[in-house]
Amino acid sequence: MAGAVVRAVSASPSALVGGQAGEARVSRTAADLVAGHPWHDSPLGPPEGWDPALRATIDLIVGSPVAMSLAYGDAYTLIYNDAFAVILGHRHPDSFGRPAAEVFEEAWTMPGVGDVIDRVYRTGEPFREAETSVGLVLRSTAGEPGQAVFTRGCSAVKDTAGRTIGVLTVATETTEATSRLQSLSELTGALASALTLDDVARVALRYGLSAFDVDHVTFGVDDASAWRVVRRVRGELLDEADERLPPLWRRLPLDSPSPLAQAAGSGEAAFTEDGQPLRDVAADRHDQRQRAMAAIPLRTHSLRGALTFGRRHAHLWLPAERAQLDAAAELIGQAAERARRFETQHGTAQLLQRSMLPEHLPNLDRFRVAARYDPGIDGSAAGGDFYDAFVIPDGRLAIVLGDVAGHDMHAAALMGQVRAALRALALANSDPVVVLAGLDKLVGMLGTGTRSHELFVTVAYGLLDQRDGRLTLASAGHPAPLIRHASAEGQHASVGYLDVPTGTPLGLGGAHRVLTTVLSPGDTILLFSDGVIERRRRELDDGLAALAKSVSEATSGDPRNLCALATSAVAGATEDDVAVLAVEYATSPSRAATMNVPPEPTMPGRVRHWMTAQLTTWEVPEAVIGAAVLCTSELTTNALLHAGTAARVHIDLTPERLLVSVQDSGTRGTVTRAHTDMLSSRGRGLGLIEEMSDAWGTDPTVRGSTVWFEILLSE
Repeated sequence: MAGAVVRAVSASPSALVGGQAGEARVSRTAADLVAGHPWHDSPLGPPEGWDPALRATIDLIVGSPVAMSLAYGDAYTLIYNDAFAVILGHRHPDSFGRPAAEVFEEAWTMPGVGDVIDRVYRTGEPFREAETSVGLVLRSTAGEPGQAVFTRGCSAVKDTAGRTIGVLTVATETTEATSRLQSLSELTGALASALTLDDVARVALRYGLSAFDVDHVTFGVDDASAWRVVRRVRGELLDEADERLPPLWRRLPLDSPSPLAQAAGSGEAAFTEDGQPLRDVAADRHDQRQRAMAAIPLRTHSLRGALTFGRRHAHLWLPAERAQLDAAAELIGQAAERARRFETQHGTAQLLQRSMLPEHLPNLDRFRVAARYDPGIDGSAAGGDFYDAFVIPDGRLAIVLGDVAGHDMHAAALMGQVRAALRALALANSDPVVVLAGLDKLVGMLGTGTRSHELFVTVAYGLLDQRDGRLTLASAGHPAPLIRHASAEGQHASVGYLDVPTGTPLGLGGAHRVLTTVLSPGDTILLFSDGVIERRRRELDDGLAALAKSVSEATSGDPRNLCALATSAVAGATEDDVAVLAVEYATSPSRAATMNVPPEPTMPGRVRHWMTAQLTTWEVPEAVIGAAVLCTSELTTNALLHAGTAARVHIDLTPERLLVSVQDSGTRGTVTRAHTDMLSSRGRGLGLIEEMSDAWGTDPTVRGSTVWFEILLSE
């Protein structure tokens, strides 16, 4: 009976309230009280508006055979189950839905009663008494005082936004039940920060193994013509790199006989207590060893999916555990639905943003160019930072970095107009003063046309002569570029900010002047947006100093390495977009080779043979070849496995260093830098790079991401 009520409340609270709220029902069961209570007039409001966490908690209380109650809101409105009704005695059912202080009367003010509930509610800290009793003075039916003694555990209940909405009390002496109830709040908190489906999957799998003490957990969601499924097995070795890499998703046909696909497709839970639930779909011995399994659907408006929990031994899925599983599935389902919406918005915004940036930068003999763009805030909105580099007809290299204030489609659109206009102006007359004057008029007209006086656009634009390194640079209110000069072996490089006349931002009608300087072989110039150096509650000079220090201590002047270092040089998170463009005046021409890698299982081996032959031809030291080939093979495997698309391997050799990059065309995002203490089957690639390279990093591209590493060559 309790299980049926729990499923009904989860599926459609309005169905319980709709036709029964006005009926006079004489029943003492908590399930009937939940169904017939006038919620519209209570602090909880109508059930159809309940937060998923609140609904899941009430489902759990009603379906549990142990005594539980929820003190909801500031008034501590009391909701409880049948087992707790026994503790209340004659006060049931009149206590249901009333403030706890009215129910317990003078006992509420006793030490260890109302003050405990209030403390848990205000601080969010759980309270447990595993072996201590608290006596509540209640009145018997004859009006004489009596005492009910019970052990209890209290924990804060949080909604999906992480706000405390009540206090859950378990009036029973069972550590396992209390631990599971407390874990619901932890699950809600963890899911609140899960932005993507990868994040939700990690939280769900971790929670499933720890909260239910099972051996096997799978999480799956619909994906057009198949189910996307990810699994975690007890005892699986996972290091820090594994946790940060995208989960290993696999695909199942929509009509798969697996318990997960069946539960996701039908929307009905299924429980196997002793058998071979994965016999027909087992992928390996871990699947084959499962004897008991619970398959719980994820019920949301726009997403279908399921969770499965497996055990290697026969197991009886009791009502309280089923209610806990159902509550967890509802929270995870809601988080997965939010994550899918975020990914859709994020993908659209980032595709718009990056489609307005150059997909390829110039490949020159003596000047190496690299750039990086990282979105600010949560990455779900387009921004206005941009970079560009192109060769004009007279052979000089034009370099640009600009910043349009804002984090919305309007800022991105304005950025696209400014970048396109700059290229057109530069091709007509490349002089920096003339180009910035033309952009100033454009931005001014755009502001007049849109009746906006809040357009704020800054740009640094320069021309670099490839024959002698002469640089002519002008700025429209943009931060001064940083120069890294060539350094002697074993010493930090000298750095300095160029004294470029600042000028006024575009659209204000101000004048602009140029600075002319000369780059020497080995020098690198770094242009950056203010998101690199600005942090809240920190002086701007601190950010400038931190950036200069990071660039000075770099192992080389390689532009890709400097771009990666610049984006993380200043501690603390930034809400602004970050754009960096670096150009190195190489001491000698480099040798380069590229291999396109289709998504086929044999390709990592072919990459190893190709790269070994190429580096041997270039007479690279054998020790460097071994390290580079091993790291490249691992990165290629990761790219093909996680992105599921073709990859591109590029090697670039100079007398000073070997640079290798592996680019995929997927949409997983970037791999996060991580130090790994041990190498597992999946985190091995990152661990190898960390140990065998002198520098490494990741770059987002127009589509997909690039992982690169650099190995310095000894003289």
